[in-house]
Amino acid sequence: MSLSAVIVVALAAIFASIIGGVAGYGTGLLMPLVLVPILGAQVVVPILGVSGVFNNLSRIAAFRHAIAWSHVWRVTLVAMPFCYIGAMGYSFLTGPGASILIGATLVLLVPARRLLKSFQKDLSPTMVLLAGALFGLVTGGVPGGGVILISLLMAVGVKGPAIVATDAVISLLVGFVKIGTFQIYGQLPASSWAIAALIGLASLPGAFLAKWIAENISLKVHHGLMDGAVVLGGVVLVLRGLGLT
Repeated sequence: MSLSAVIVVALAAIFASIIGGVAGYGTGLLMPLVLVPILGAQVVVPILGVSGVFNNLSRIAAFRHAIAWSHVWRVTLVAMPFCYIGAMGYSFLTGPGASILIGATLVLLVPARRLLKSFQKDLSPTMVLLAGALFGLVTGGVPGGGVILISLLMAVGVKGPAIVATDAVISLLVGFVKIGTFQIYGQLPASSWAIAALIGLASLPGAFLAKWIAENISLKVHHGLMDGAVVLGGVVLVLRGLGLT
C-alpha cells in the first residue's frame, strides 16, 4: 500500500474501533467500505479476522469487569464449528464473488439488526442456540456478524457494558477459529498479517475513547448514521462485484 493508503486505513481503524466500543458492533461493518477499494474484496474478511484480535483485546481490557462468562461459553461452543464452515466457504470465493457477498451482507444486516431487536424478548433456549450457530456461520464468512451477537446477548438479558465485554470475549475466541481456517486454506499470506497488524494496532485506543463517547452521544443518532453509511457502501460493493462500477 502507498503511504496515503496506510494513513487512510489507520484512521478508519481508529474510527471503527471507537464505534465498536460504543455500540458493541460496527468495526466489521465499516472497515470493508475502506478496505475493499484499496485491497480488493477477497482479502478483507481474513484481514479483519486477524485485526479483530487486537480490537477485541482492547475492549476486553477496557470492560473486563463486566464479562458475563456463562454466556461466553454457551455461545462460543455452538458458534465455533459453524464459524469454520463459513470461513471455509469464503476461502473458495473469487474476488467479484467476495465483493458481492460482502456488499449484500452489509446491506441485509441493517434491517436484520432492527428485526432481531423486535424478537429479543421471544427467544427460547433452542432459538438462542440457533442464533449462536447463525452468528458463527456469518462471522466466519462475512463481516458484520457482531450485529447478530449483540442482539443475541440482549435477548438473554446481558445489559450495558457487559454487552460490549461479553461480545468481545466471544468474538475473540470464535475469531481464533476463523483465523486458523483462513491460514489452513492459504488466505493469510504475510502481507495480510502485516495489514491486519496495522489495523489492529491503530484500533487499540478506540475502546478507551469509546467509554467517554458513550456518555456523550445518542445511540439512536449514531445507529442512524452508521446504517446509512453501511447500506450505501454495501450497494457500491455489490455493483462493483457485478462489474457495474
